[in-house]
Amino acid sequence: MKKVLLSMAALLVATITFGQVQWGIVAGPQFSSIQTRNLGLSNNREATRLVTNLRAGFTVDIPFAPGCYIGTGILYSGKGGKFKNSDVRANISYLEAPIQFMYKPDVGYGRMVLAVGPYVAVGVGGKVKNTAFGSLDIYNDEALLMRQKRFDSGASVGVGYELPVGLFFGLNGDIGLVNTAYYTDNDRKFHNYSFGVSVGYKFGR
Repeated sequence: MKKVLLSMAALLVATITFGQVQWGIVAGPQFSSIQTRNLGLSNNREATRLVTNLRAGFTVDIPFAPGCYIGTGILYSGKGGKFKNSDVRANISYLEAPIQFMYKPDVGYGRMVLAVGPYVAVGVGGKVKNTAFGSLDIYNDEALLMRQKRFDSGASVGVGYELPVGLFFGLNGDIGLVNTAYYTDNDRKFHNYSFGVSVGYKFGR
């Protein structure tokens, strides 16, 4: 996972030097939920309530055909959820690298942005909180059945609009396809789901 992120960072540095590459910054609220199964809090499949976190970072759009780009970057992505009928809440911080196919047709004054592709992510921190036990590290044994693996991956989608001045407005969504539960006995599962809105600025047209 470290090699993947280092490779992505090297790609960002290398591509910024090319004139036609668009790079930028983006930030906005992210609303996340957790799809669970047999985590001890419930014996059935259950989706937690949404929690609000932050998604922000650097993006790079690499052209390869007219109107077509490979979109990538390094993003901070806050995920988690609040479990129903309890005060248990999980907050997880990831560094995320999307690898999206992007199509940018001219629409009106600017360009529409349509994006889809996979993402990979590594957990850099996380807590499980409740009134009984306080705040527990989600990557240590103290989290018990809530302990998580650090690696996550899934599918990402996005739609947005770019103005000629560089401003960008968008909607994004992630569907976690990796079971991040550390203890997988009894078919225990944990999947991340999220969506959000973002505002950014693109350098280079």
